[in-house]
Amino acid sequence: MLAGLDDEQRAAVLAPRGPVCILAGAGTGKTRAITHRIAHGVLTQATAPNHVLAVTFTARAAGEMRGRLRALGVAGVQARTFHAAALRQLRYFAPRVFDGRAMPDLLETKARVVGQAASHQRVKLDRTGVRDLTSEIEWAKSAMVEPDGYAVAATDAARETPLPPDQVAAVYAGYEQLKRRMGVIDFEDLLRATIWAIEDHRDVAEQIRAQYRHFVVDEYQDVNPLQQRLLEAWCGGRDDLTVVGDASQTIYSFTGADASYLIDFPRRHRGAVVIRLERDYRSTPQVVGLANEVIAAGRGVEAAVRLQLIGQRAPGPKPRVSHYPDEPAEAGAVAARCRELLRSGVSAAEIAVLFRTNAQSETYEQALADVGVPYVVRGGERFFERPEVREAMLLLRGAARAAQSDEASSTVDAVTGALSGLDWRADSPPSGGAARERWESIAALLRLAEETVGAGTPAAEGLPRFVDELAARAAAQHVPTVDGVTLGSLHAAKGLEWDAVFLVGLAEGTLPITYAKTPAQLEEERRLLYVGVTRAREHLWLSWAAARSPGGRGSRRPCRFLPAGALPAGVPGTSVAPSVKPSSRPAARSLPTCRICGVALFDPRHRKLRRCGECPANYDEELYERLQAWRGALAREQKLPPYVVFTDATLTAVAELQPSSEAQLAEIAGVGPRKLTLYGAALLAIVGGADPASLVTISDAD
Repeated sequence: MLAGLDDEQRAAVLAPRGPVCILAGAGTGKTRAITHRIAHGVLTQATAPNHVLAVTFTARAAGEMRGRLRALGVAGVQARTFHAAALRQLRYFAPRVFDGRAMPDLLETKARVVGQAASHQRVKLDRTGVRDLTSEIEWAKSAMVEPDGYAVAATDAARETPLPPDQVAAVYAGYEQLKRRMGVIDFEDLLRATIWAIEDHRDVAEQIRAQYRHFVVDEYQDVNPLQQRLLEAWCGGRDDLTVVGDASQTIYSFTGADASYLIDFPRRHRGAVVIRLERDYRSTPQVVGLANEVIAAGRGVEAAVRLQLIGQRAPGPKPRVSHYPDEPAEAGAVAARCRELLRSGVSAAEIAVLFRTNAQSETYEQALADVGVPYVVRGGERFFERPEVREAMLLLRGAARAAQSDEASSTVDAVTGALSGLDWRADSPPSGGAARERWESIAALLRLAEETVGAGTPAAEGLPRFVDELAARAAAQHVPTVDGVTLGSLHAAKGLEWDAVFLVGLAEGTLPITYAKTPAQLEEERRLLYVGVTRAREHLWLSWAAARSPGGRGSRRPCRFLPAGALPAGVPGTSVAPSVKPSSRPAARSLPTCRICGVALFDPRHRKLRRCGECPANYDEELYERLQAWRGALAREQKLPPYVVFTDATLTAVAELQPSSEAQLAEIAGVGPRKLTLYGAALLAIVGGADPASLVTISDAD
């Protein structure tokens, strides 16, 4: 039982009964340690197998745990997800806690009921909006936030809400009422009902606690407040609890996961044994070294229990960091390298291409199809199978027929007009995960039109050609595959590993994503890159493109989380390649820096604010509201979208910097010469305390 374990794993197995916290880094054998701990307790008769409850977060992980325990000669241990364990218990005790009735039916999906609740509130949503609203309600319920407390909780948590918080709260309340009328419960209700059954029914509590006396929780950094409350109800004050986790792999905070339960475990459980597993058996020392560099600069509470991985495998190739002029070139290089790996004997199933958002997959689907490399998309649909893409292609086919007599407009204008039929606006990316993914997928079609047909091609010529191109790409990418290169998001890759991993699109604005603004959100983006790096066993490629499209302005900067020493020479922000003579190159253009901490600014929004995302905002909220009121009134009068006047980021910069002259105002990105002429006097007047309403007509007259 102990022969194949290293010293730290053996310490985890032999730790005495009581609170045990195993901090286990990626690839350090945590599942091996906890299954051996359970098996050792059973085989030495210190623990009866039916008295153990091991909780995981996925059915796959639970199945793997049961399989390993059987291989160790142990049967009868309950290894389940939180929801599966709660469902089994609640069904059994339902007659006692529901006055002789069976457990209410379980609502398999919330979306339909959430949609009905939104309609009752006169909130019009498409399918994507319903998905985002459903996710927001799930977050609230997982955080044990009731409808009447949602608005405050969402503000405190800096949530990117799909609707104004008061509307979300109203729909949330309506959803709860509809469920009660239907006599059903959802998955969060399942956990709450189990907690209630234990906390309010002594006989139920006594029976459950007599049955389960030893608890093991895997991936403890992903526990949310509702799951933690259920765990405490199960334990009933007892301390025979083993938790396993890695705070550096906390990437689901947006769903309610709270790593503080793992971080604070020794404080909440006095006398807890803490064991650190840092020997990495998955990756080569070269991959491990890069992972350590990425996470070493991390900040926040998660950094308090950061692990320093120690590679145990034989040395391998150094991780390769590359940059390309544009995204198609990046994808083409990745596809060519995948083909080389296949020819060298690496199985397609042992190769993965990982990106930040699912909308990035189309470029790689096409590139792999072009070179004949099979692929599978993990955790999402193939690009041309997504509902919004299918709808867009229908609209584009109709637009192509109509464009035959249109000699005035360009192809890109025609594509933009057709896509507006999906309520899509190029300059208005929405908040909310699903809505943002939908927007990005449609935006990818517009970029594809610019790349394949050209921005200035007349619609009568270019639009039919573009529609034919889309049909050809869809046909090439719809070839069914069984064994192929994995295409997936970094979130979907959690818990998996491959021999060769490509981490692509590592540019500012994509990773970290543009809507990661708070220090906590940015740190989660860093951890996402760390998770991606630690998926690779041997081969690791990291890359980004300077421009989105061929011929585009190559202004993108590499992801800020990439260690400076890993970047190739000659890329923006690094030293110039030795082959370039100093006398022949233009004077270096200095990067704008944060006015608070002095760090270089890559993100356009941060440049506008002259402040990095990690430094606190210090704008005058009352001034910002007056600026918004002025912009809204002016936009209505001139029949313009508000962002055409000024974006939110520009108004925030004005509220933060409070310029007192036109020269200071002109230094703010987004206030060009034309807007300075049109609106400069009004902006300065509002900063000086003027009433916004009195300035609208003045601005229009100017």
